[in-house]
Amino acid sequence: MQIYLFLAIITLKMKIALFARDFETAWCSRLCQIIRALIDKGVTLCYYKPFYDRLTVIPDYHFPESETYNDYNDLPADTDIFLCFGGDGTFLESITHIREKSIPIAGVNFGRLGFLTSADLNSADNWIDDLIEGKYQIEKRTMLQIESSCLPEGFFPYSVNEVSLQKCDSTMISVNLIIDGIEMPAYWSDGLVVATPTGSTAYSLSIGGPIVLPVSEVWIVAPIAPHNLNVRPMVVPDGVTLEMFVTARAGKAILCLDNREVMISSGSSVKITKAPYTLNYISLQKGSFINALKDKLRWGEDKRNCQSL
Repeated sequence: MQIYLFLAIITLKMKIALFARDFETAWCSRLCQIIRALIDKGVTLCYYKPFYDRLTVIPDYHFPESETYNDYNDLPADTDIFLCFGGDGTFLESITHIREKSIPIAGVNFGRLGFLTSADLNSADNWIDDLIEGKYQIEKRTMLQIESSCLPEGFFPYSVNEVSLQKCDSTMISVNLIIDGIEMPAYWSDGLVVATPTGSTAYSLSIGGPIVLPVSEVWIVAPIAPHNLNVRPMVVPDGVTLEMFVTARAGKAILCLDNREVMISSGSSVKITKAPYTLNYISLQKGSFINALKDKLRWGEDKRNCQSL
């Protein structure tokens, strides 16, 4: 009896911030069901303002007047959970609203792959109860921090998946990499990716990098379409300091942090270190990363695995 009373008190006081960029008309019904379920369970909701404005004009759905926020600066300090609706791109964008506030984040996949999300749009509502009752694990995901004189004012210098230097035209670039003061041979390629374990299933994977469990304390350094074939993806400890120097015949290159980018000049340098804070990722299922590999990447799919040997 005391346990249930305790949970009820927590539920009444819980505040969840909701984030989404845009959503298709076909998603409206299910999206509204999820939000209604949260309201009915006594959760206080705070909406991303553009998302709330879109919700309130959906025909035949009526949402109570609620608190809203626009960005990191006015996200309520008493937010318990940050919940985003969309694909991996939406999830990555939502992190710019949390930054160092350490608010646990979960995602509901409305997109195609949704590797970063914790639940799926069409899955049963059990995950809602688990979220409210605290029946989940928080995985502390490493983030990358960059320093460069090329960053414009206000640019968020952190990433969850990767940092990459890429060419901006048809000509290759040269990237000189220094690891803890030790210079590596130049990478002549279309670019260079430094990925976290979380990002090992993103850009890094598509260019031949290894899959790394999220709890691993390493980074992946992988060239993009290397012109010197004797370089391969490399795994380094996440406590090192990396420095990248780019030379581009076009006079400029593209610096990307997750899904954000900025143009930098040839000769520029980028310093990469481990961020002073982590992403508190909500995992609703035990072994969710391995399950995601099997489900979303069809890991080990082979008809022989369905037969007795």
